[in-house]
Parts: sequence; C-alpha cells; structure tokens
Amino acid sequence: MPNLSPLLLFVFLSVVPIGVSPEHTESGRQQVHISLAGNDHMRITWITSDMNAPSVVHYRNSPGNEVTVIGESSSYRYLSYSSGAIHHVKIGPLEAGTIYHYRCGDSDEEFTFRTPPASFPVEFAVAGDLGQTDWTCSTLSHIGARNYDVLLLGGDLSYADTYQPLWDSFGRLVEPYAAARPWMVTQGNHDIESIPIVHPHRFTAYNSRWLMPYLESGSMSNLYYSFDVFGAHIIMLGSYVEFQRGSYQYTWLVDDLAGVDRKRTPWLFVVFHTPWYSSNNAHRGDGENMRRAMEELLYEARVDAVFAGHVHAYERFTRVYENEANTCGIVHVTIGDGGNREGLARSFKNPRPMISMFREASFGNGWLRLLNETHAHWAWYRNNETVGMISDEVWLRSMSLSEICNTSSVSSLESMKDEL
Repeated sequence: MPNLSPLLLFVFLSVVPIGVSPEHTESGRQQVHISLAGNDHMRITWITSDMNAPSVVHYRNSPGNEVTVIGESSSYRYLSYSSGAIHHVKIGPLEAGTIYHYRCGDSDEEFTFRTPPASFPVEFAVAGDLGQTDWTCSTLSHIGARNYDVLLLGGDLSYADTYQPLWDSFGRLVEPYAAARPWMVTQGNHDIESIPIVHPHRFTAYNSRWLMPYLESGSMSNLYYSFDVFGAHIIMLGSYVEFQRGSYQYTWLVDDLAGVDRKRTPWLFVVFHTPWYSSNNAHRGDGENMRRAMEELLYEARVDAVFAGHVHAYERFTRVYENEANTCGIVHVTIGDGGNREGLARSFKNPRPMISMFREASFGNGWLRLLNETHAHWAWYRNNETVGMISDEVWLRSMSLSEICNTSSVSSLESMKDEL
C-alpha cells in the first residue's frame, strides 16, 4: 500500500469493508488458530461474523469423552472497519503428545491438533515476516509438510499495514496450519498500525486477534511473554515496546530469566523482530538500542540462540557477544524471509564479517530440532526447491551444560567452528 498522509489514509480507509466476510459456517466461523496457554493448556481463537455466536469449544481425545469449555469474545474498531466477534477459549488440562479433536462454537466442522510431547525430540518450525504472497504459500507448504510441534513466528504477520481486511485474509490463509499446531508469535513493525490523530493506538488488531500467554507468564503486555515446551524455555520479546533498564519489559525479563531452571529446561531461546546482528544493508542499526539494553541479560543467562526477522533475508552468526565471537555468546539467526510483499533484501555488506557464518537473500524457513538435553540441530530450508532442501545447518550444544561458560568468563574466539 502506498505511503499516505494521515488525512488521505483516513479517507482511503473510510471505504474499506466492515467486518469479516461470512465463510465456513452460517455464523461465519473462520480464522481458527491455536496457541499454548500455560502448562497443559491451549487457547483456541476464531472469528465469527455473527456477534452473538457462542464462545464455546467442544473437544475430545477419544470418542465419548467430549468436554465443553466456555470462553469469551471481543471486537475492535479501526476507523470505519469493525471486526467480527473474536473468540478466545482456553481448554485443558491436556495430555502431552496427544491428538485432540475440537469444534468451535455452533459449527459441526471438526479440527484436530496435537499437543507438544513430554520427551525429546521436540521440533520447532521457525519463520518471520510472512505476509500473503505466493512465497508465503510456499513457506507454509514447506512447513506443513514437516511434522513440527510448535511454530515460532518473529513478527510481521499479515502485512495489513492499516488495511484491516488483510488481517482477515491472513487468518484464513494460515488456518489450515495454525489450527493444527500451536503458533507462538511476537510483533513486528508492520503490526503497529498506529495513525497520528485518527488512530494513535498501537497493535490494535494484533493484540485483539493474536492473544498470547502473557498473563500466564507474569507479563503486563501481550507484546512480550514466555512459555515452556518440554526441555525448552522460550522468551518472546517486543522490539517495539519500551525495553530500556527500568521499563516494564526489562524488569519482567530479569524476573523471567531468574525463574528459569536449566535442569528442567536445559534449552533457552529468545525470539524478537529486529535483529541485533546483521551484515545486510537493510535496516542497519535498527536493533542496536535494544541490543545495548538487553544483550548482557541474555548473555549472563546463557541463552542458546536468538531468532529475529525484519531483514528480508537469511543470516546465521556464530556465538557472539558485544559484536565479537565469544565461546559463551549467543547464536543469532535472522529469518525474515517468510514471503513478505516487499521482496528480498539482497544487498549485504562486503566483505562478510568473520562472525557471520552463512547469509543468503532467498525466501525460506527454519527448523529447530531438540534431540536431547545436550544437542540440537538447526537447519534453514530455501523455498526454491519443490522439495525442501537444507541450505544451511549447524549443530548446537546446550549452554546449560557448558562447564567453561558456567564457571568462568571467556574471551572472544579467534576461530569459529560449525558445532556451537
């Protein structure tokens, strides 16, 4: 969409359709997606054009034992646009590694999802900057062809950029995938959608549609939270909410890291939108202030890897801290290549920095497989191939078991290896 002044944008948005288009059922049930919601629970979210449709989920894991749970619904207005009823229902407790069947509201259509396992291996699909293009469909197809447990999405979901019907079409696009596996997301700059004077509120659609377990993790904002999957603690941070020392997010992060038990969750990962490390010429320095504010916290906590988006390319760094290779540092991965409409960021800084291990401007997706408490495998798949082919990969060793890093400080390495 072109850049418009607030006045022209107001006029443009005044003619957008109101509400969601009725699809799937007589009540317009659509855009089903699920997310983890605390220990042994799942949140089911969907939208109906019928504002009086019931916020209820019927679920079972075997014939004859159906459980019914009542939730809540809300809606929002964005200039002349009015959303449908957005339903959120939290179900559980659920058994690990189990297939559940569920129905939303008064619809007879049945969906299935599988809960994450209670033992290794655990598998994550990782993506960023999805949007709604042919490349998005390619990314989703590749991800859907693999048997992942949880999807991690590092921001910039719909690329609605204030045109609210695109949130609806995005929800319909991802439903076949997001209704079957939990999608855990954080926000990006394209999700902000504030307009001076006429709509100064930020993240209105994002917060209304993609409710994450922030209350369950002690956060005050849906823009940052954490959750556990067997063997791993995952922290989702907000690049576009205050992060300086003393801010709510910073204080929450300190407390969250202090509560991590690396014996129970030996793996520790962080996801946010704006990368702290990048040799791409796009968005240079956008994440620098956040890095300066928070990098030490993540370093001292011995975070294993960080996944970011924003830059529309793929890049993997060795373990780094304060812009230098460091044995006890964090592996940083930029994976903002999910399919966005703005195209690829093809220009990289040359020569390639020594700490950058692999970089490529291609659409793709990532795969993180935790084999056990000590070793994990990271792979990046380029979308070009009909059958997904690994274009970059590395073995990770959990920082929780590093005797060197947990007993003393280590200076920067002069050489990097492909087992980190």
